[in-house]
Amino acid sequence: MSRRRLLTLAGISGVSSAFTSSPATAVGPVAVADPVADIYRQLLHVHTQWVEEQWDPSIGAYQAADFRFAAVLGNAVLLGMDDYDPRLASVDAATLKARTVATIQRYAASNRLAGGTEWGRRLFWDSTFELYFVLAARLMWADLDEPTRAKVQLIAEGQAAYAYQLNAGDDPMSDGWTPNGTDGGWRGDTKLEEMGVYAQAMAPGIAWTADTASASAWRARFLYWASNASALPAADRANPAMVDGDRVDRRSTAHNLHDTFIVENHGSANPHYQAELWRTAGRAAIHFLVAGRQLPEVLTHQPNGEQLWRTLRLLASDAGEPVMPMIADRYHLYGRDVLPLAFLAQVQGDRHAARAEADLAERLMPYLRYEPTYRLTKFSGEEKYEPEARAELAVAYLFHKLRRTPVTPVPKAQFFREASGTRNFGDEVGLTVHQSQAAFAAAVTKPDMVNFLWQPAHDNWLVDTRAPAFLPAGSAAAGRWTGVWSKTRDGVDATATVLAVKGGYAGYATLPTGTVVYASTGLPGEGGLTLFNLTMPGVPGLDGTRTFTFAGGHAELTDQMTGDITFTPRDARYVRMLGREPGTEYGYSIYTFSVLDVRGADLAQGAMPTASSEDVWFAARNATDGNPETRWAVAREERGRADSWLAVDLGSPVQVAGVRIAWEAAYGKSFVIQTSTDGRTWTDAAAVPETRTTTRWVGIDGRAGIVTHGGKGKITVTAASVSAPAPIIEGYANTRKNLAEAAARRLPTAEGLAVSDADGHLSIFNFSPNTVRNVTVHIPERHNLYRGSQVLTKDSLEWPVSLNGGTACVEPPRFTVTGNPPVGTRYDVRDSHHVTVTAPAKHRAVVTLHCGSWSATVRVPAGKSRSVSMPGAPVTPTADLARGRTTFPTSPLPAGMTSPDHAVDGNPATSWRPGPAGRMVVDLGGVVPVESVRVAWTKGRRPAWRSEASADGLTYGPLGEQARYVAVVVEGWRPGDAELVELAVT
Repeated sequence: MSRRRLLTLAGISGVSSAFTSSPATAVGPVAVADPVADIYRQLLHVHTQWVEEQWDPSIGAYQAADFRFAAVLGNAVLLGMDDYDPRLASVDAATLKARTVATIQRYAASNRLAGGTEWGRRLFWDSTFELYFVLAARLMWADLDEPTRAKVQLIAEGQAAYAYQLNAGDDPMSDGWTPNGTDGGWRGDTKLEEMGVYAQAMAPGIAWTADTASASAWRARFLYWASNASALPAADRANPAMVDGDRVDRRSTAHNLHDTFIVENHGSANPHYQAELWRTAGRAAIHFLVAGRQLPEVLTHQPNGEQLWRTLRLLASDAGEPVMPMIADRYHLYGRDVLPLAFLAQVQGDRHAARAEADLAERLMPYLRYEPTYRLTKFSGEEKYEPEARAELAVAYLFHKLRRTPVTPVPKAQFFREASGTRNFGDEVGLTVHQSQAAFAAAVTKPDMVNFLWQPAHDNWLVDTRAPAFLPAGSAAAGRWTGVWSKTRDGVDATATVLAVKGGYAGYATLPTGTVVYASTGLPGEGGLTLFNLTMPGVPGLDGTRTFTFAGGHAELTDQMTGDITFTPRDARYVRMLGREPGTEYGYSIYTFSVLDVRGADLAQGAMPTASSEDVWFAARNATDGNPETRWAVAREERGRADSWLAVDLGSPVQVAGVRIAWEAAYGKSFVIQTSTDGRTWTDAAAVPETRTTTRWVGIDGRAGIVTHGGKGKITVTAASVSAPAPIIEGYANTRKNLAEAAARRLPTAEGLAVSDADGHLSIFNFSPNTVRNVTVHIPERHNLYRGSQVLTKDSLEWPVSLNGGTACVEPPRFTVTGNPPVGTRYDVRDSHHVTVTAPAKHRAVVTLHCGSWSATVRVPAGKSRSVSMPGAPVTPTADLARGRTTFPTSPLPAGMTSPDHAVDGNPATSWRPGPAGRMVVDLGGVVPVESVRVAWTKGRRPAWRSEASADGLTYGPLGEQARYVAVVVEGWRPGDAELVELAVT
C-alpha cells in the first residue's frame, strides 16, 4: 500500500492512538516481512479477473445484482499499491481506476439515502455493502467529483441516522430481521449478528461526520449494540469492568449466547455466526482507523469475546476455518473466514488468531484457482458472499498495512496444544466437542440432527465431517446420553456418547490421543467415512489420489470426480451419467459434462442434453453450453432420488473413449457412465468409484488408520470413501500407529458390554436399558492400572465396572506397571496420585509403578499391602464442584484483576488477584447440593472475604443447601495482599 496515498486520502495520522490496546500495533512503515499480507495482495490482484467479469457496459458500471459493485473496495486498495501488477489483475490500472470511479459515481447516485431508488438504507444487507462502498469511496476520494463526494457523505451519515432513529425497533425494510429489541435471543437463533449489524451501520457515519452532536448520539447507540451482541446476563451482571467509560454490567443486558459460550442460528451451532462478533467489529474498525478516529474500546474489549474465541479454537481445523458440526451449506467458504481472523490477529493482537489466519491464507490461492476459478467463496453459499469476501479481504489487507509489524503466529503445535479440551455445550445445543493435539472429534445429539465427527490431524480436507463418521447416515436418536471428562477435573480429556437408534444402539468415544472408538449392536449401513478427494494443487492431500495401505500391499485410487474417466473406445451416439448415490442431500449438479474422443477432445459441447429432471434455474443444457459457471441440477423434488441421470445426444454414432465431469458441491458419490447407439439400450462403460477390499485394518493416505474388531464385514475403500462395518471400529489419528498390531491384539471382554482398550484407555459401552453392577472386565494388557480395584490373573487383569443402561465411560490408565508380579496381586488405585499394592497370600510382589516421569519400586511381602503416593498436584478425579468450571467476570476483566479461572484450575502455581473490584463467581453447571466453601491463599496479608450463593446468577445471598453459582467477595484488597490460589466447593 502506498503510504503516501493512504495517508493523504484517508487522513490516517491518528491511527497510532487507536491501537493502544495492543503494544505491537503502532502504525508506521513496514519493518519486517508479512507473508500473509503478500498473499492478500496477490489474491486481490488475481480475484480482479472475477471482478472484470461483472462489468456491465450497458450501465457503465459493475453489476448491481448481489451487490457485485462492492468489488470497488478491493479495486480501491489495489489502486493504492505502489506495485500494482496489471498482469496478475488482467486489467491495466487506468481501466480499473476508470471503472471503479464510474461505479462509485453511479451507485452513490442510486442509493436511497442520497436521493436514489435502487438500493440502500435497509439494514439487512444493504448497510453492510454501504459500509464497503463508503470506505472504497474514501480511499478514492481524490478521484471523485464533488457531487459524488456529497452523496457518499449522505450515505454514511444517513445510514447512521436511520439506524439510530430505529432505536431498538425493527427495520421495516429488512423482512423480519430483528435483534428482538434489547432482549436479544439465544435459543435456536442468536441475535448476535443482528445487533452487530445495527452497530456497524452507524460506524461510517461516526467515523466520517463533522457533526459532533450527531456523532456523539450515534456513538452511544453504537456502544450499546456492540456491547450487547455477545452479552450473557448472568455473566455480565458480575462484571464491573469499565469499557468506553461505562461499566459492562450496566450496558450489557441482552442475552445472545448459551452459557456454554456458543451461539445457534436456525436451530444449529454454526461457527460462522459466532465469528460475526469479529466480522462486524472488523467492518466497523476499519472506518475508524482509516478516518484517523479513536477506535471504540468495545471493539477490542467485547463482553465474553475471549470465551467465544476459545469456543472457536475448540472447533478449529488446520486450515484456520472452524469445523461446521451441524450444517452442510457453510463448509469451505474460505473467503468468508478471513476478516474475523484478521481482526482478532492484527487489531486485537491475538497470536492464536494470527496462526489461524496464516493457515487460512496459505490455502486461499490454490482455492481461488480451483473451479470455478477466481472465486473466494465456492462449493456452497449465496452469491452475495463473493463481493463481500473481496471487500473483507481488502479490509484484512489494510489491517496488516496499518501495523508496523504483523502479529507473530504461535507455532501450529502450540495452537492445538492450547486449544485442546472437551466441552458439552448442553442438551439444548446438542453438541459435545473434543479438541486434542492430534485430532478434532465431536458428537451431535439433537433429536432431529445426529452426527459423529472426526478430523484426524485437524485435516480440513480428509474426512468430510458433513457425513457421519461410522454412524449410519440418516440416523435419528430415540434416546441419547453424553458424558464429558476433562483433564482438570477427571485427569483425562475424553467424551462418550450413546444413541438409541432404529435397530439398536451406537456409541462413540473420543480419546486424548486423537483416537476415536465407535461401537454398536450391529446397524445396517454403519462403518462409513466420506473422504474429500479433489485435485487442488497447493493444498496438502488434495492431489487427486488417496493411498490406502493394508495387509499385503497398498493402492492408489484416483479422483474420478474431477479427472478424466476413461474406458475402452467404443461407438456411441448417446452417453450418460447414471447416478447410484449422491454425495450430499442436494442430489446431483454438474457444471460441465464432456464426452471425450480418443484424442481427449470434447464431443459434447454445444450438444443438447436431456436429464431425468432439472431445476427451473439450472437446466440440463447448461452442462454442455461451454460456460464453466452455468450448471445443471436435478429438480428440488428429485434431490432424494439416487438414480437421476444426465444424457447427451452426440447426433450420430462416433467413437468415444471417456468423459470429464465438473461437479458442483452436489456431486455423485457413486455413478456409472453408460453408452448407447439408440438411446434405449444402455451399456456400462465405467463405474465410479474404483474399489479395493481388505480385512481388519487400513491406513488412509498416511494420515489416519482404521481398525475393526468382530463381525464378518470386509473393509471397502474408494478414493472418496471407507466402509468398515464391524461391532467395534477404532480410528487412529497417530500416523505412526502399527495398525496390523492393533488389529491383531485381543480386546478386553465383559459380559453384556462392548469394550476397547485403544491407546490404553478403556472405552466401555452398555448397549442395554439395564444398569450393570460390578461386571468384571478382563483386560489382556496387564500393565495398565485403572481407578478402583483390579486383580492380576494368569492371562488378564480383572477390573470391575458399573454402568447405567444406555451409557458409556472412558477410563484412562492412572499408572503403568513393570516387573513380574505373581498371579493374585491386587492393585487399589484411589486416584491419580495414590495406589496400594497387595501381594497374594503365598507370594511376595515386586513391581515398579510409573506415571509420566515419576516411578517407584514397591516390594510387598506375601499377604501384605504397601501404599504409594505420587508427589505433586492436582489430584484427579476431584469431588470439588468448582474445579474447572466457568468463572466470572469473563472478559474483559476489571482493572487490577487476573482471571478467576486461576482459582479453580487445580494448579497451585496460579492464583486469582481480586484487585479493587474484589468479586468472582464460579458456575457449578447446575443447581446442586452445596455443603461448604474452602479457600486457599498465597503468602501475604489475607483480606476479609465472604462467600455468597445464587440459583440464577442474579440474586445472591448466604450459602444455603443448594446453589448453582458461588461467589467470593473480597473487600479492601491492596497490591501485595494474598491472592486466591484455590476456591473449592463441596
